[in-house]
Amino acid sequence: MTSLIERRANLNGKVAAIVGGASGIGAAVTLTLAGAGVDVAFCDINSAALERTQAASEGLGRRVLATTADATESQQLTAFYAALAAEFDRLDILVNIVGGVRRRNFMDATPEQCAADIQRNYGYVIESVRHAVPLMRKGGRGGSIINFTTIEAHRGAAGFAVYAGAKAATTNFTRTLAVELGSDRIRVNTLAPDTTPSEGNIRALPPDLLTRMGNIPAESVQASMDMYIPMKASPSAEDLANGVLFLASDLAAFVTGTTLHVDGGTMAAAGFIDWPFGDGYLPVPMDGTLGRLFRSG
Repeated sequence: MTSLIERRANLNGKVAAIVGGASGIGAAVTLTLAGAGVDVAFCDINSAALERTQAASEGLGRRVLATTADATESQQLTAFYAALAAEFDRLDILVNIVGGVRRRNFMDATPEQCAADIQRNYGYVIESVRHAVPLMRKGGRGGSIINFTTIEAHRGAAGFAVYAGAKAATTNFTRTLAVELGSDRIRVNTLAPDTTPSEGNIRALPPDLLTRMGNIPAESVQASMDMYIPMKASPSAEDLANGVLFLASDLAAFVTGTTLHVDGGTMAAAGFIDWPFGDGYLPVPMDGTLGRLFRSG
């Protein structure tokens, strides 16, 4: 007997395409959807992770298509969708997760690096949606498209100029598609993480910064998160996957054109930090913190 939530979510037997669905956050999304009764087709550049996630998804009793592919390469992405169309007779859910960047100031980036950042964080999303929408329309049941963006799409992110711009483009592309595809009952939303630990977040940081971070005591790292995140903890990959689960399901049947921030409140805080030494939530520290940082003698 199914529960009330399962009936209203109406996910069992649906088919999802997850672009970048084999490792880290992508694996969490794939396995969460499979655990909810969704058959999954996913691609990833990480072949070893692809095999692990395929086995885990099949262990949940779902039909699975797993393809090694670089989503930023048009021919490989096209081949993934061709395999999906041959394997499944429907497509109900699309999750575009692929993304990433290396931290660098804009004027230090080459034109080639900028172009790669745009393709990795926006360009392939356009191509992926272009492949997916006809498959959703063919079924006549509507669908849900979820594009991963980032908090950096909503603020001036020094060191991430092109990345932030590309993610902002993905965000507004998503809003516009929600209007264009509304009559097809295809919902289009974005999900915006912030501090979730992931391979992509680690790769974004230059080696010298990673070394410095590695030398910080664990209790100091936690104290910094307590200051920055209102909920005092970083969301996990599974927390992000739960956000996808909601947006993919009929529980969000009339949610479209919006961004779901799964960040523990950092977007809501918008620069307000919980400063220590009695200062509390302010955009800048006051005498308590400043006294500790800059006291004389």
